[in-house]
Amino acid sequence: MACFERVSPALKEMLLKLYRAEKPMEIDHHLYEFGSVEYHLQSSASDPHHIYLSIAAPLLAQYGIPSCNTQVLKGVCVDVVEMVNPPRQGYQLTLRLDFSNIPNGKDAVKIIRQISAVQAVILSSQLKEMLQNVTSQSTAQGLMYKPIKLVYHPREPFFVVRQPEKITAVFPMRFKENSDVIIATAFFQELMDVGSSDKWAKVPPCSWSPIPPPELRGELFEDLSTNGGFVSFDISSYHVKGKRLEKTVWNLLNFYTFVKYHVKSTRGFIQRRMSRRMDNLVEVLQKVTVEEDEQTTNVQGNSGVRKLVSFSKSKILRRKLGEFINKIKRIRVPIKIQPFSRFRRKWLKSLNFPQ
Repeated sequence: MACFERVSPALKEMLLKLYRAEKPMEIDHHLYEFGSVEYHLQSSASDPHHIYLSIAAPLLAQYGIPSCNTQVLKGVCVDVVEMVNPPRQGYQLTLRLDFSNIPNGKDAVKIIRQISAVQAVILSSQLKEMLQNVTSQSTAQGLMYKPIKLVYHPREPFFVVRQPEKITAVFPMRFKENSDVIIATAFFQELMDVGSSDKWAKVPPCSWSPIPPPELRGELFEDLSTNGGFVSFDISSYHVKGKRLEKTVWNLLNFYTFVKYHVKSTRGFIQRRMSRRMDNLVEVLQKVTVEEDEQTTNVQGNSGVRKLVSFSKSKILRRKLGEFINKIKRIRVPIKIQPFSRFRRKWLKSLNFPQ
C-alpha cells in the first residue's frame, strides 16, 4: 500500500549519496519498504555514471506493468531514466539512471526526488486513468459497470465503481483488535458528520455502512466479510480537475494507511491518558499514606538515655494504608439527615405493636 509521502526517503538518500560521492562507489544494496516493495541498487566503479535501479512489488508481480505506466515512466526525466528490457531476474522493473545528464544545483535534487517517487507513479497511474474518465460518454448515458477490484496490498483491496456522473470508491475495513474497531467506527461516523457540513461541501461525500453497499452486490464473500464496515467516497468531475486529480488519487491510495495511523495514534493517546491518570492516583495515595519517608521516635530507657528508633518504610506504609482504609470505611457509612431521623422516631412511636 502507498505511504503518506510520494518520495521514498531511503531511496532518495541512497541516490543522493551516490550522486554526491567524490569517488566512484561499488554498491549492491537492497531496500525494503511497507507494502512488500523492494528496491535493488547496483553501481560499478568501472561505470560510475550509470546506476541500475530494480523494483519488485506485489502489484507489479500480479498485473505486470500496464502500457499507461510505460508511457508515464518514459516521461520521467527522459535524459536520465531509461527502462531496461527485460528487467533483472526477480524484479518487475529495472531502470538505468544516467547521472552524467543530471544538472548541478537544485535541479539535481528535484530530479532525484522524481526518480525516488517512481513507485508512486506506478501505483497512481491506474487509478488516475480511471478517475480521468469520470465524465465519459458511456457513464453519462447511465450504463453501469461491474466494480473493479484494486489490490495495492494483499490484505487491503478496495473497489472502484463507475456510475453516472461519478465514480465511487468503496473500502472494506478490517481490524485485528476489537478496540481498533470501536475507535475506527467512531472516526468514520465523525468523518461523515464533518463531511456533511457546509464548510466541507466541496470534498468528496463520505458514507459508512456496517453492511456492503448495493454497488458490491455479487462480489466474493471473502471480499465482503469485514468487522469494520464499508467506507465509500463519491468522486465527481470537480474533484479531478487540474491539480486536484493528483491529490484525490493520492488521498484514496493512502486512506487505509491514514485510518491505521489515526487508530494507532488514538490508542496511544488513550493509553497515555490512562497512565497519567494512574500516576496521579498513586501520587495522591502516597501523599495520604506516607507523610515522611522515615519516622523516628524518642524512647527513654531505664538508664535515662534517649534512643532513636527508626521504623522501616514497609511498616509505615502498611500502618498508613490501614488508617486510609478505615477513613474510606467511615466515609462510606450512610449519612443521617437529622429531620428524617426525627420523623422516623415519631412515626415509630405512633405505631402500636402487639405485646
